[in-house]
Amino acid sequence: MDQDILYHLALGSGSHDLVEMFGDVKFVCMGGTPKRMEDFAHYIMKEIGYKIPTGTQLMDISQYSYRYCMYKVGPVLSVSHGMGTSSVSILLHEIIKLMYHAKCKDPIFFRIGTCGGIGIEGGTVVISDNAVDGMQDNNYAVATLGKIVKRPAKLDKRLVNELKALAHSDDPYDTVTGTTMCTTDFYEGQGRLDGAFCEYTEADKMEFLKNLKAKHNVTNIEMEIVPFAALTHHAGIRAAAVCVALLDRLRGDQIGTPKDVMEEWQSRPQVLIARYIKKILQVA
Repeated sequence: MDQDILYHLALGSGSHDLVEMFGDVKFVCMGGTPKRMEDFAHYIMKEIGYKIPTGTQLMDISQYSYRYCMYKVGPVLSVSHGMGTSSVSILLHEIIKLMYHAKCKDPIFFRIGTCGGIGIEGGTVVISDNAVDGMQDNNYAVATLGKIVKRPAKLDKRLVNELKALAHSDDPYDTVTGTTMCTTDFYEGQGRLDGAFCEYTEADKMEFLKNLKAKHNVTNIEMEIVPFAALTHHAGIRAAAVCVALLDRLRGDQIGTPKDVMEEWQSRPQVLIARYIKKILQVA
């Protein structure tokens, strides 16, 4: 093809000088919402001491895609991936191609997000060391040309350990590692009782969740980890996912934590990722 149009990012290999724009990227940080990733862009800018030229400001590079947001802060790319496996898959395909066209050297990918915990307190930070789907399969399955193609959902174990080592003993919350389950549905797929439809009992739900913890070491549940792990692994990209638990699913389904508390909780994965980036960049 004459050029590669990265449609959902409002970029293209023919319309933009991608090497000039993105060639220095070392870290790609992604999360669900545009607001969270805009906030992270401003936060990481302060943390690494990056200064933009006087009279300019951070700009959403992909604003005219009307799909995802993207901010660049020196060597850090902050991107939203939306909600669910399909949305993060689309974003990853195009971000991986962007890294290729920009000739980026060994970028590291992070997912920064939220999740529901199993047997852990709200506010706990979870570093995923394994990824499984709703059937406890650690493969990403996609129907391709009428056939199921499976790719292993593997995360970088060394990166997991490096992140865990950056958790401080005086942090006012726990940072743990564990298996993360990725579902294709927020309500029935996660065993919630408060969806529009619920054809199982509370006892069924509790048995399911306790079994996830006891037999499969599932620590948290979200909706993006399997494609994130599989596509980055398939591309040979080091990747890790760090999420904060918004509640313990063994205690309920609805999130009733006050907004100000939630905002502080959601900053916790960002703090850990910032520590890692600063360490690699050797920023005090």
